[in-house]
Amino acid sequence: MLLYYITDRAQFPGDEIARRHRLLDKIGEAVACGIDLVQLRGKDLGARQLETCAREAAGVVRERPAGRTRLLINSRSDVALACGADGVHLRSDDVCAREARLIWGSIPDQKPCVIGVSCHSPAEVEHAQVAGADFAVFGPVFEKKYASAGGMGLAALRQACASKIPVLALGGVTLENAGACVDAGAAGIAAIRLFQENKIAEVVRRLRD
Repeated sequence: MLLYYITDRAQFPGDEIARRHRLLDKIGEAVACGIDLVQLRGKDLGARQLETCAREAAGVVRERPAGRTRLLINSRSDVALACGADGVHLRSDDVCAREARLIWGSIPDQKPCVIGVSCHSPAEVEHAQVAGADFAVFGPVFEKKYASAGGMGLAALRQACASKIPVLALGGVTLENAGACVDAGAAGIAAIRLFQENKIAEVVRRLRD
């Protein structure tokens, strides 16, 4: 089962310095626990601030013993390249995966990139597959904790998982309903709060048991 921790620095308490430290600690925890993918998001940050944060996050990933974790930067291929990340996670309205891979490949001596795409319908998953994405994140599957709109449900997830690329379930996923997502065909779980608000080691243990 693939596990994808999507960060949200703004959810941590304290001032910006405290939130940044907590974020880096959590990324380190995710790496130590064998999380497959970590996405760094910073929608409220300017390009320079995001790059600084991304370099710090990349440093945390690299300083841990060699493992499986790959660091992706949300939406910004330029920042991902500048900080030495493993790839980029694209929104559904971003450039397509093919274009992002061309950008990545235009820089000499770059390692192959990992490209994920956020999708909100089975058709978007199919488009991501055709465009060459490595995986898709589909959601919201369930109603999220602080959202008024309901999720798309397991039937839609099952349809999305007919794609030839791995599809990860996102949105309202808990330890109790993660198994149903896998049963519907999901290759794994993507989440913010599930990882960020709990001890990652315990979450990983229960999901992978």
